[in-house]
Amino acid sequence: MTDGTPETPEPTSLERTALYKSLGNPLRRRILDYLGRHGEANSTVLARELGESSGTTSYHLRKLAEQRLIEEIPEKSAGRERWWRSLPFSHTMPDPATMTHEEHAAAEQLALLKIELDTRLFRRAHREYRGPDGWAQVQRTGTWMTKDDLHAFVRAYQDLLDRYGHPDDAVPEGARRINVRFYAAPDAEGEPSGGSADH
Repeated sequence: MTDGTPETPEPTSLERTALYKSLGNPLRRRILDYLGRHGEANSTVLARELGESSGTTSYHLRKLAEQRLIEEIPEKSAGRERWWRSLPFSHTMPDPATMTHEEHAAAEQLALLKIELDTRLFRRAHREYRGPDGWAQVQRTGTWMTKDDLHAFVRAYQDLLDRYGHPDDAVPEGARRINVRFYAAPDAEGEPSGGSADH
């Protein structure tokens, strides 16, 4: 049953490969991060803030727009002065075993970039931890789950983010952008991984 809203077709392997290459490009990642923090920018602003030429940032903005990761702001754009904002984005990577060689290589490169960025974030969270009432929080724990339990937990986790988070156009006073990461993997040895959380 549908509500009349057209369903977005599943991306093809070629489309996913192009997407992973875009997201795995360090400069495009910095552009997306800037737009996520500041809401909007043009190529000149990005060139100044990121230490690149406006021609370079303009090229990468067009590529990000082709991937529907950003869009032009018509009411602010005039002539060659084009302003951009990020678009809502959600993507679930398929099983690597189903990927073509090129898609897998692009996804692996993207994963390596994410790991590098997340490692910096993990170190920052530990460095800036000021107790349970601070802005930086780190949670590490382990438990026993069936696969159904795990999948239900992931859905509940997303529901919690939706419940407590705020969209870019409705940010309350005093809010800060919070980087949240979630990983779950079975214990490699199949043994109990221990229980209590720590920071």
